[in-house]
Amino acid sequence: MSATPLVYVVDDEPTIRTSLTRLLSSADLTSKSFASAQAFLQESFVERPTCLLLDVNLAADSGFDVQSELRRRGLHFPIIFMTGYGTIPMSVRAIKAGAHEFLTKPFEPDHLLDLIAQALEQDRKNLIDRLETEGCRRRFDTLTPREREVMALAVTGKMIKQIAYELGTSEITAKVHKRHLMTKMQARTLIDLLKMSERLGERS
Repeated sequence: MSATPLVYVVDDEPTIRTSLTRLLSSADLTSKSFASAQAFLQESFVERPTCLLLDVNLAADSGFDVQSELRRRGLHFPIIFMTGYGTIPMSVRAIKAGAHEFLTKPFEPDHLLDLIAQALEQDRKNLIDRLETEGCRRRFDTLTPREREVMALAVTGKMIKQIAYELGTSEITAKVHKRHLMTKMQARTLIDLLKMSERLGERS
């Protein structure tokens, strides 16, 4: 994951793109701007803290269409919608669809920078969480079917004797399986293993 945050700007008004790019630069934020949804959606997105400043009323597309396409691709970085004329139903729709904020132009630069900082921090935490889950999933995929059975029983608090009985095997064999799965999952304690199991279960 790249540690450098990135702010995307998608607006079909050149003056807005220029002013936002300058504002972001003044706050030492890296940005990329696009005049259309089509150009933006051709971008190669990388794992980094990301925020999108998105005009609702683009010339060729709706900002909501862009939001839907990003979600279809599994991209969930925060979106701050911008519009020259906003309505309450429009803002409600944006927020319900997961937008970070909905702003009506013109807006206060400092307020926008505060919102961007919040959005980037939120996305940084989300990225860390997702990468940890993906790593956990990769480790789980290396377990044998029997090791997975042992893990499922171990995280319920069952002792080795009980696990061996449940699986119809010896205690020594159950211990070996448990030791192997603890190593593969990189779990130092049963609590670590339980947290991993919960993480996998929440995202299964």
